[in-house]
Amino acid sequence: MIYFFYTAICLGLVIAQTAILSRLPVPGGFYDLLIPFIVYLGLLRPLRESLPFVIFLGLIVDSLSGSPFGLYLTVYFWLYVAVKGVTRLVQAPDRLLIAAMVVAAGVLAENLIFMGALVMAGPDRQIGAHTFGDIAIQGLWAFFTGPLFILFYKNAQKWMGNVFRAFYARREQG
Repeated sequence: MIYFFYTAICLGLVIAQTAILSRLPVPGGFYDLLIPFIVYLGLLRPLRESLPFVIFLGLIVDSLSGSPFGLYLTVYFWLYVAVKGVTRLVQAPDRLLIAAMVVAAGVLAENLIFMGALVMAGPDRQIGAHTFGDIAIQGLWAFFTGPLFILFYKNAQKWMGNVFRAFYARREQG
């Protein structure tokens, strides 16, 4: 049941990002919507349940993107590891503030890794002058919307669990 939920959320996010958000005139572009999901998995889900899905998700996005293979897998894996490490080191009463900072830091780290891959690709690849402004705008978007996405995932998973439990209870009774 949980992997069905994860797959449905991720497919919805990939479709929304590629088909809808890429067409909207958002200043600086919108950040990778899978980053808040990775943070959600790192903050609120156990390792045995979420790590295989993070790896699977990285492989899927790598196969769909035009980037060098393994780039998204690397970003998602290390973001997940960082979130798990931060939650063990920092115990704060306001998890949403931590989530906001971690999502924004994840977006910034992803963009820095992409820029590093672009620089390593050769001298014919250039980083535009507006790139750093776009990255800053994406970081702000992530800071303010990331916790909302995480709350949505948490409540949607709770709702879906209740629906499946009710379905199986009715199935066993009748």
